[in-house]
Amino acid sequence: MKKLFMLLTLILSIVTISACAQNKSADYNSEKSFETALNKGKDLENKTVKIKVNKIVPNSAFGYNIQTGKHLNFVSDDNPKVKKGDTLILKVKNIKSVLGSYIITYDKQ
Repeated sequence: MKKLFMLLTLILSIVTISACAQNKSADYNSEKSFETALNKGKDLENKTVKIKVNKIVPNSAFGYNIQTGKHLNFVSDDNPKVKKGDTLILKVKNIKSVLGSYIITYDKQ
């Protein structure tokens, strides 16, 4: 009986942890809604955004550049180790507008 109880407790714990890990939410659930808010002048620093990688440019003028949306460039000095099609949740650190595009530094979540 004790073994059965321990096994059920273990299974319940694993299911609970898995469910919590998959339910990460972002302040903005798409790059489109994020870019719309940027274009409206909202302050989005320290917000999170869920993006899909359209292109990764490892040697851009800003470092590693994850391109998504119409004019969004998420940049980092460190290799983000992502590929085209990956979905990420990023926490925005800083946003600059440069020649009609947004240059955004971030932390991976």
